[in-house]
Amino acid sequence: MDKLRRVLSGQEENEELGLTAQVLDATTLSYSTRVKWFVICFAGGILCSILGSALLFIPHTGIKLFAIFYTLGNIAALASTCFLMGPLKQLKRMFEPTRLIATIVMLLCLILTLCAVFWWHKKGLAIIFCILQFLAMT
Repeated sequence: MDKLRRVLSGQEENEELGLTAQVLDATTLSYSTRVKWFVICFAGGILCSILGSALLFIPHTGIKLFAIFYTLGNIAALASTCFLMGPLKQLKRMFEPTRLIATIVMLLCLILTLCAVFWWHKKGLAIIFCILQFLAMT
């Protein structure tokens, strides 16, 4: 929006902005857009988690669908907060010393949940990793 104002008022700066400034200028979102996408991602994450829990009771493939949807739900919920504070600030806050252990446990459990279901074929272990995902996210 600022760029449009500069162009219309005749104050456009021709190629004086560096590449980083141009990229940041082009990727900024308004506050209302950030909130909308936060709600969309967070609701999608909750929906995936609930759907995964409902699919848990399907014979034979239920645990695989549960693990996939529950993991996707947690990733969507994590991505939703990136819209509120921005991805770089989100990563910096995730890897602060006070949150480092929870972040590592959560990311590790995301991967281990899928490994337990698809490669190791351990249903109980997958559910334990899903519980650990939930606890680490909280």
